[in-house]
Amino acid sequence: MDHSEPKTPANIPLVVTMKGIVKRFPGVLANDHADFELRQGEIHALLGENGAGKSTLMNVLAGLYSAEAGIITVNHKEVEFHSPKDAIKVGIGMIHQHFMLVPSQTVTENILLGMDEPRFRMNLNEYDQKISDLGKRFGMEVDPKAKIWQLSVGEQQRVEILKMLYRGANVLIMDEPTAVLAPQEADVLFHTLRAMAAEGKSVIFISHKLQEVMAIADRVTVLRKGKVTASGVPTAGSTRQELARLMVGRDVVFQMEKNQQEAGEVVLKVQDLHAENDKGLPAVRGMSFEVRAGEIYGLAGVAGNGQRELSQIISGLRKCTKGRVLLNGVEISNQPTQYAIERGLAYVPEDRTHVGSAPNLSVTDNVIMKNYRRAPISHGWMLDIPAAQSFAKNLKEAYNIIVPTIDTPVRLLSGGNLQRVILAREISGKPALLVAVQPTRGLDVGAIEGVHRLLLAQREAGAAILLISEELEELLSLSDRVAVIYEGRLMGEVRDPEIEIIGLMMTGTPLEQIAAQTATGVKHHV
Repeated sequence: MDHSEPKTPANIPLVVTMKGIVKRFPGVLANDHADFELRQGEIHALLGENGAGKSTLMNVLAGLYSAEAGIITVNHKEVEFHSPKDAIKVGIGMIHQHFMLVPSQTVTENILLGMDEPRFRMNLNEYDQKISDLGKRFGMEVDPKAKIWQLSVGEQQRVEILKMLYRGANVLIMDEPTAVLAPQEADVLFHTLRAMAAEGKSVIFISHKLQEVMAIADRVTVLRKGKVTASGVPTAGSTRQELARLMVGRDVVFQMEKNQQEAGEVVLKVQDLHAENDKGLPAVRGMSFEVRAGEIYGLAGVAGNGQRELSQIISGLRKCTKGRVLLNGVEISNQPTQYAIERGLAYVPEDRTHVGSAPNLSVTDNVIMKNYRRAPISHGWMLDIPAAQSFAKNLKEAYNIIVPTIDTPVRLLSGGNLQRVILAREISGKPALLVAVQPTRGLDVGAIEGVHRLLLAQREAGAAILLISEELEELLSLSDRVAVIYEGRLMGEVRDPEIEIIGLMMTGTPLEQIAAQTATGVKHHV
C-alpha cells in the first residue's frame, strides 16, 4: 500500500463510527468519551501505552463488552451489540492475541465450528476446497486438512483470519497480532492485510509498536489514559517521535547512545545445558554460551522456545537435567537461589507481578528483599526500620519511582514503576551478572526508555547482562552480541546482526546453513 498518497476522508465512505464511548471497570475509567472512525479499505492503527484503553474500546466494538455511554454506527446505521455474534452479523470480527482454536481438529473443522451451516450433513472435501480458495484469494495458503497442532503460530493466525473472512467479516480487528510472530511471519501478515484492504475490507490494528504502525497503517488514532489524544492522523505525514509524544505526553529517545567498550572476563558460562518444562518435555537442549563483563548478550526467539526455562535454571528456580551453569567460575546450577544471589546474580523475571515482587507488600519491603539479612538493614535478628526506609527513599529518588509513599503496596503501581522497583532492588546490589527477561514487556515508550538507560548504565559499570527479549528492535539497539534460541537450541550467535538473518534463525534455520547459502552476505557478521 502506497502511503505517499494517503486516502482522503472526503472521498472514502465511513464503515464504523464510535462516538463518546465510556467504559468503566471497578476503580478504572478505561474509555473516557472516546471517539473512533474507520473508513472502507483502510488499515487504521489504534496506538497507546499498556492500559491506555485500546483493547477495551475494540472489545466494545466486537461485542465482548457493553459500554455505559456512547453510540456505534456501522454503515451509517446505529447498532447495539450484546455478543460477538451480533458484531459478526454486521461484518465485524476480532482476532485476539491468544488464538481460540481446537488443536485436535482440522483447519476446516475449526473454521466451520459454531456456524449454522452445514447443519445435518457435511461434505468436508467441498468445504476444504472453499477454504483453500479463500486462502489463495488473500495470500494465506494453509492446508485445510491439517490439524491445528501441526501448524506454526503464523499459520494458526491465518486460520483465525480465515475464520472471520469465511463468516463475512468486512472489518477485522487485530489485537497485537505480531506479538507471537517472527519478522518473516509478520511480513506475510502485512501482505495479507494489504490484500484485504485492496479488496475494500477494513482493518483495525491494535499495537504499541511504533515501527510496525508506521509500516502498515494508513491512519492512526492514539489513546492515552482512556482518552483519544489524536484521531485519524495519516501516517504519511507523521513521525515516530510525534506519535510517541501523543502516547506518553513528552519527547522520547528511541536510539540510545551506547559507548564502545571491550568486554572483560567471562562471568556467565553455560555448558551443554539440558532441562525440561513444567510438562516434563525437553525445553532446553544442549545450550552452550558465555557472557562477559561489560557486555549485553541478547537472546532472541519467539515465545515458548525455552527462554523462560533457561532463565529459571540460571536463577536457581528450575533444575537442569544435564550440563552446568558457572558464575565467575563457581557452579550455580541445581543450587538454591540464595547461593547464586550471594555470588552476584541479579534477576529481573518475565512475570514482574507474581515472581518479581510481593504485590501486597510495600515498596520498602520489596526493595530490601535481597539484603534484609545484612547490615545496615539488619543487626543480627533485628530489622532496622529507619535504615530500611532510608534505603527505600534513596532508591525511590535514584530510580525515579513515582509512588505516593514508600509504604504504598506495589500492587498499586503502574507497570513501569513496578519494573523500576524491581530494577532498583536488583541493581542496587552491584551485581556481577544481571539476567533480564522481557524487561520492557507491556511498558509504554517512555518507561522503555528508562529501562534501557538502566541496562546500559549497568553495562558501563562492568556487569555482564543476559537480555532475553522478544522485541528485536530492543535487542539490536542494546546488545553487543545476539544469539537466537529455537526449540531449546541455539541457532547461532552474531555481532552487528541484520534483522533478516535473525528472523531466519528464529524460524529454525541454523546460522551455518544461512552462511552456506549466502556466504558473502553473512560471514562478516559472525
